[in-house]
Amino acid sequence: MNGEDIEEELCEHCGLCCKIFGDNVIPTAENLFCWIEQGRQEVLKYFFACKNDGTWKNCADLKPEELGDLITVEMRDPINHDYLCGCPFLRRLGRTRYTCGIHDIKPEMCCTYQPWIWGETYFNRCRALKKREKKSRFPS
Repeated sequence: MNGEDIEEELCEHCGLCCKIFGDNVIPTAENLFCWIEQGRQEVLKYFFACKNDGTWKNCADLKPEELGDLITVEMRDPINHDYLCGCPFLRRLGRTRYTCGIHDIKPEMCCTYQPWIWGETYFNRCRALKKREKKSRFPS
């Protein structure tokens, strides 16, 4: 079982981490390259890159050869360029259940996110973490 399988097994799919941290998702150059190669304009359009010369460019307009010239990438509204309040790829499945709309191609930081790692990505409001901690305190 790999890390992503463990995450899927533990995750309650409440969407809370994506609602709170989802506007700070930063794809890697590898993520951007894959999305460019796959023509995933609907994903790329939500990211803006600052190039070495200080200019900003929507990632939907990037070419693979420009990826080495990027200083930073930020998630923004593709229409008005404002910062977002949450992840635009979060999809509601029910009253308290959510899923990732780009799960198969989601950014690396989303794939590796583990809310139970203290001091790194710890998120004490995670429902799966609370359930896990409760089980470890009260063995059956």
